[in-house]
Amino acid sequence: MKVLVIAGTASGVGKTTLVTGLAMALADLGLKVQPFKAGPDYIDPTYHTKATGTPSRNLDTWLLSPESTLELFSRAMRGKDIALVEGVMGLYDGRSPTTGEGSTAELAKLLAAPTVLVVNAAGASRSLAAMVSGYRDFEPDLNLAGAILNNVSGERHFKLCKEAIESSAGVPVFGYLPRRDDLRLRERHLGLIPTVEEPAETDFYERLSAQVKATVDIPGLLRLAANAKVPTLPSPKDGKAGLFPSRSYRDDFIGIARVRVAVARDKAFSFYYQDSLDLLEAWGAELAPFSPLADSHLPPDVSGIYLGGGFPELYAVELAANENLKREVREAAERGLPIYAECGGLMYLGRSIRDFEGREHAMVGAFPFSSHLEGKKLTLGYRQVRALEDSPLMRRGEEVRGHEFHWSAMDANGTEMNAYQMLAPHPGREGFLQGNTLASYIHLHMGSLPGMAPRFIECCRTYRATPGLSLRGVRRRRTTKQSR
Repeated sequence: MKVLVIAGTASGVGKTTLVTGLAMALADLGLKVQPFKAGPDYIDPTYHTKATGTPSRNLDTWLLSPESTLELFSRAMRGKDIALVEGVMGLYDGRSPTTGEGSTAELAKLLAAPTVLVVNAAGASRSLAAMVSGYRDFEPDLNLAGAILNNVSGERHFKLCKEAIESSAGVPVFGYLPRRDDLRLRERHLGLIPTVEEPAETDFYERLSAQVKATVDIPGLLRLAANAKVPTLPSPKDGKAGLFPSRSYRDDFIGIARVRVAVARDKAFSFYYQDSLDLLEAWGAELAPFSPLADSHLPPDVSGIYLGGGFPELYAVELAANENLKREVREAAERGLPIYAECGGLMYLGRSIRDFEGREHAMVGAFPFSSHLEGKKLTLGYRQVRALEDSPLMRRGEEVRGHEFHWSAMDANGTEMNAYQMLAPHPGREGFLQGNTLASYIHLHMGSLPGMAPRFIECCRTYRATPGLSLRGVRRRRTTKQSR
């Protein structure tokens, strides 16, 4: 199996640009490329997907157990020729400043894959050798097998940098990208702009692919990728399975008991882990996409709603104007339809959103809280929570890991946060649970807790059979528990 991890010395050095161009160049060679993104990122994968036509997937070694990470990786690689894994932040950055938890380095070691370091070469030459040497020696058990330079001013500059790194650091340099404004991806307050909102022109990808073909040693990278030694998961025994249901369960039950789940997907709501959607489908969901921006009605015959994250603050005028859909979502919540909303979905279910200019826009009103975007306080980081009550995703007392990333803040208006007890990084309460509606700022990966996807589908089935039944009466089907 060919696997290549593309890491960076830091955020902003060009990892996404390089991986996108390399993925497209490899696809042009006839290879079936499976892109991945390390860490809890929803935006960078949209560029991978656009370049390859294959959904990019997230691998996060803090959100997911090692077994779950390898299961999802192996499942995605069926029928593929090469995996390209884009790192998160700098190579060694993760959950903790003192450990490698959640870092690109930890993922690369789990996959036993060679790592190539993207280095910003602007304004330096020999000093880059010192930088690469430090990254090579920081964790000697990591296979730092190469480097690629970005922001190179010309061929002469590249030769100077390459000679310095290879002679002093002993790390091969596999090419470069030049300093070109027409190959820069646009950014805003939460990073790159998702392709669903502002897709780059086709010629951008063509220019990027042509540049990679011209100045990056693709044959050398393919030889390097062949050195990966991804561990093989043991076959399920004694009827136990991993995150996905066993074949017998699929054959005996899911095939005749599917439920439709409405999934908000448009420019305002696009933050979903592909594997979370796959898990919902595997456990019995028929996913029915809809647009809170453009659709006047929910999809017909739905037994649940999933409102993911995104940028509702940028489309608050259009969301507020869609009165009929807001009313249908509010009425669905009132009659007990299972609804799960995270971050942007949380904001949408509230009473209103106050935008950057201080204007108030009415939202669904399923909860009395409001959200606003005044100031420049970014809430960011991993979270660990315990369920305070039974909900559409979890049983009371169950614990799960997640992630927060938002500029908005909440005006609770007296609403008690009653969904989760925060366990890390600090104590407190988080999220709102009312009837069968769960809303939280925390993004969850359905693979973080094996029971979440099947529980949500069971709640939807129960609602379909007995609308309005309390979740306390929902029995969760037996699933494999995985320890970390």
